[in-house]
Parts: sequence; structure tokens; C-alpha cells
Amino acid sequence: MHIHILGICGTFMGGVAMIARELGFVVTGSDESVYPPMSTQLESLGIELFDGYSSEQFKTKPDLVVIGNALGRGNECVEYVLDHKLPYTSGPEFIAKYILQDKWVLGIAGTHGKTTTTSMLSWILEYAGFSPGFLVGGIPENFGVSARIGDSSFFVIEADEYDTAFFDKRSKFVHYKPNTLIINNLEFDHADIFEDLDAIKKQFHHLVRTVPSTGLIIYPQEENNIDDVISMGVWTPLQKTSIEHDSDWKAILNKPDGSEFTIVSNGNVVGTVSWELIGLHNVSNALAATAAAKHVGILPTQALAALSEFKSVKRRMELKGTVKGVSVYDDFAHHPTAIKLTLQGLRQKVGDAKIFAVLEPRSNTMKLGIHKNELANSLVDADHVLMFKPENLHWDAESVIQRLNGKVFESVTSIISHLKTEVTAGDYVLIMSNGGFENIHQRLLDEL
Repeated sequence: MHIHILGICGTFMGGVAMIARELGFVVTGSDESVYPPMSTQLESLGIELFDGYSSEQFKTKPDLVVIGNALGRGNECVEYVLDHKLPYTSGPEFIAKYILQDKWVLGIAGTHGKTTTTSMLSWILEYAGFSPGFLVGGIPENFGVSARIGDSSFFVIEADEYDTAFFDKRSKFVHYKPNTLIINNLEFDHADIFEDLDAIKKQFHHLVRTVPSTGLIIYPQEENNIDDVISMGVWTPLQKTSIEHDSDWKAILNKPDGSEFTIVSNGNVVGTVSWELIGLHNVSNALAATAAAKHVGILPTQALAALSEFKSVKRRMELKGTVKGVSVYDDFAHHPTAIKLTLQGLRQKVGDAKIFAVLEPRSNTMKLGIHKNELANSLVDADHVLMFKPENLHWDAESVIQRLNGKVFESVTSIISHLKTEVTAGDYVLIMSNGGFENIHQRLLDEL
């Protein structure tokens, strides 16, 4: 069967393409701009790519069109599909029908930490010899690819609450029907598609409704918003996690930056993790991944051994380079909670060293200013705050950033010029964006 994927260069749809190719499908696809590294990764698999959405690409006559959720009515390809009654589906529906149908699905949901936790859990299963399939919204450094079919009945998937497609406004995760479900946290996000927090809770309860009674739901006991979801009805056993407080799964910090901790399960010490990651959010992710692995039969001691060799995910506190004693990090953080936790972890790691936080408010929620009142507090652990101001920002960035004696810039070039004159050996630059940010990381390193 020949499938054609619209929006193929996104991490999720690119993952769908890679798995479809593994299954033996003929795969082609297109995107608004065909770009590396996804484009080169796909082309190496023999997948033909079209740049842009001209309907000329349908001369390939696919048997099925898989439409990404970034495309809507008015797009030339979408209109062609509807006008000519071509068979079409969404990425999540395709995954559910052709990949997950006969799998033990381990789903990871939540506002933050999905990609990292999915990568952790996939690595634990791999380390234990389970050879799982996985689909991750990033590139786990232990694997080097974002998706694969695997050689077992287990499949680990990042379960995103964003909508499925222009013709299906349910969250992606309702299609996956996990046997094991992790919910990391739950906050208001994606203001472009959700009216308020209650609307998100409703979608999460739709997800909870799909988990069988023989399954397991894992979440942090301090997350009151998840408690609200569970109170709507649950038919599945629950396990809770906590840092420093008694719970089904508990972490005791041996180092305040989270680089070493001990896990306790139901009052029994399991062992210690010592790893390259920092931040309490990653400790929480590790607890959940260990609990989920236990649910499929992996001993916690083996899970901890795997975590000690976990190498994280690209763009999650990734050290891009150190030049003249200045370390430049790249992080995907784009929500005040994620920003705060990331900065806290770095502060605990570097002590009194100077931290320059560079932020691009790129997500739709950030551009709309939904979290502007929380943003200043999330950046307090930085010594210097530099914010890029995109043209379509709908709030007064200067008034927020000035509370921190920070600066707002209207070009990436000006940010780089400012940093070049201000940073000295021993300083840390943390760049936070959920986009490419005009390759600021490498440009800064080159200038230094």
C-alpha cells in the first residue's frame, strides 16, 4: 500500500513515516519546508519528499493520505483530497490501526516531560532485552532515531493532548488505548485549542476511560489537577509517585540537583541512580518510568541500572558546546513551569556561577500571553534574562522582563552581540525555545 503523508517533517509525522516504511508501505510525503535532520533521515529510508503543498504531488496516486494536524481547510492538498474523495486519515488513527492494535501500549501523557519520560521508558525496556517499538516527539540519544516498530509486543508512545486533525478535534492520545499510562502533570497549555483548564481535564478523562481494568495509571501524588481527572471516574488501578514524601514510589535526593537519588518502592529501598541529568522534574520522570517498567515485568533494580546509562534527548538541557569557558545549553522549555524547573536544576548544578537565560516565546500559548504573569517568577534563578520579541507577540514583554532587570531584543543577531560582550569564562548560557531559534546556539558558539 502507498501512503502519502502531509506534514511529514514534524517529529511525530516523521516517526509515523519511519514506522510505516518499516512495515513495508511505500511512503511519500510533503511539508511546508522540507528540512534536515528529519528530511535527510526520511530520504535515507527511500521516502520521496515534496517541498510545499502543491496538488501536483498527488500524481503519485497514493492509496491513503495521512494528514498532519498542522494542516487545515484552505490548504491546496487538503482541498484536493476532499474534492477527489481520496481516502484519508490522521497520524494517530494510522498508528492505532496499523501499529498499536495488537501491542501492549505504554503511553506517556502530561503537560511537561512526555518526550523525556517516553525516551527513558523505551531505554529501560531496551536495556532489559524487550526490544520495544516507540514513537517519541524528539530524538533519544540512546537510540538516535525518534521511532521504530521494534521486535516485541511492547510499544512506548508519547501521548500528546494536542488535537488530532482538522477533521478530528479530540486529543491525539484518545486513539492509543494504553495498557500502562503515565500522566506526568497537568497544567493549562495549548490556549489556541483549549478554552480553559477544565477543557484539558475533560480530554485527559477521555484518556483515562480507555485504560483497561487490568492496566495501570501512574502519576505524582502532588498533582491536584490529575486528582480532579481521576475523581471523574476511574476503572484502573493507580500508583502514585513522590519526591521526599511517602508514596507507592518515592525518590530520596542524594544530591540537590537531582543527579543522584535513591528510589524506594512501598517502603523498600530499590537502589540508587547516578546519571548525567539534572532537575527534580527528571527525578519525577524516572520514578514514573521505573513504575511503568515494573508493570510489564522489569525488576526495578534493572530499571535503575538502565537509567544510570540514560543519555537524555536532544534539545533537553543539551550541552551544545563550551568555548573559552562559556557553556551553551539548548532546552525545549516553553512553559513557565518547565522553564522554572530547568533553571532550578541548572542553578543547583552550577552554584553561584552566572546564568544567562535566553527565551523565545514561540508557542501559541506564550505568544497569546496566557502565562505572562507567571513568566517572571519562572526566571528568577537566572542572573541575566534576555528575551526575543517576535513580531506577533500579543503582550508587553518589556514590562514583564524588566521586573528581572532583563532585556528584550527584536533580533537574534542583537542577542548574540549582547552575549558576546557580557559573558566570561565560567558562565552558562541557557537558550530556551520550542523552535529552531534561527540557529542561535551555533551562531553564538561561532562568535565566541
